[in-house]
Amino acid sequence: MADDEQDSKEYRWETGYEKTWEAIKEDEDGLVEGLVAEFAQKAARKAVTQRRGPVRLGMMRHLLVAIDCSEAMSSQDLKPTRFLCTLKLLEKFIEEFFDQNPLSQLGLVTMKNKRAEKISELSGNVRKHIKVVQGLSNMTLTGEPSLQNTLELAGRVLKPLPAHASRELLVLFASLTTCDPGDISVSVQNLKNEGIRCSVIGLAAEVRICKKLCQDTGGEYGVVLDDVHYRSLLLEQTSPPPRARALDAGLVKMGFPHSAPPSTQSDTEPPITVCMCHIEEGEGVGGEGHLCPQCRSKYCSLPAQCRTCGLTLASAPHLARSYHHLFPVDPFEELKNEGQSQFCFACVRSFTDTDKQIYRCNRCLEHYCWECESMISTTLHVCPGCASRPHLYQRLPDTA
Repeated sequence: MADDEQDSKEYRWETGYEKTWEAIKEDEDGLVEGLVAEFAQKAARKAVTQRRGPVRLGMMRHLLVAIDCSEAMSSQDLKPTRFLCTLKLLEKFIEEFFDQNPLSQLGLVTMKNKRAEKISELSGNVRKHIKVVQGLSNMTLTGEPSLQNTLELAGRVLKPLPAHASRELLVLFASLTTCDPGDISVSVQNLKNEGIRCSVIGLAAEVRICKKLCQDTGGEYGVVLDDVHYRSLLLEQTSPPPRARALDAGLVKMGFPHSAPPSTQSDTEPPITVCMCHIEEGEGVGGEGHLCPQCRSKYCSLPAQCRTCGLTLASAPHLARSYHHLFPVDPFEELKNEGQSQFCFACVRSFTDTDKQIYRCNRCLEHYCWECESMISTTLHVCPGCASRPHLYQRLPDTA
């Protein structure tokens, strides 16, 4: 009960009666266009979470996504069904995850018939994971899930991984029950001791054990309201979390693979080599690939962990794309639209009466509309005004 006392957040059915329709007011012309734009602006601002103060982030992430494949996923409260809606949103999540975390790896786990089965190994191959997700569309949804078996499987997979990378588990849970072989609190404590961060997205209602799991391991717990809310909860997991455990900073040895040099003789064919990524599956035979600079093992995609020498393999673009997490764009100043600027500097759209608020960059002093401000904060990660002025384009934080 101590956890309930710490969580002072009220449930929706515990709050007072709200007359939400009273918030809708017409303007002088009898229109609600300005009010709708204001609501959309507030929703966009709420979605952009600002990180305050110096926070150590897990830039290299190892994430396991556990998908509930029990009978509870056949419910049609999410169209067409919970399961098909999950698979569709999961494809978008995988693409966005690797776009925001190019140095990370992801794996997939299914939960049904009281078992947890790994269907995709930890890797950075986007196409491979999406293909596996698409192949689940014809799966038969049977039995009950076992949350404890899922936690035990995640512990076995994530525990041997290097400590410099964050280790995470994301559970998409639709059932209201879990059939476990033993005491699940022991499994939760083991993950907490190993620094494995567990987050749960519930598709039905709040479940006590899921809430306790997230609280103990430092994860996030949310219950979906509809498919739009479901998508937002999933995409929130793409941002790197704070470090799960307080470890001393250290150097990570990385290798930058290169392709095999072309043969100087035109009549000779390139040698046939086996890709280490698919050596167990009997695939990946060919002449092209990325060679580990330390042991010369071949890999078809990057980033990867060399199975022969253990070297972390990445490319220079991967490091550059991870840069914006370390030094994000400074928050823009929100101002009332009083004619400070006639148009948005990014999209060159003229400001109208519906633009109640505009945003100004404190470096270049250019003004932006709320759509462009949201795009810069969430996707672009670069202020166009500062980028067009080299003397202002300094992404390092101020030391003063």
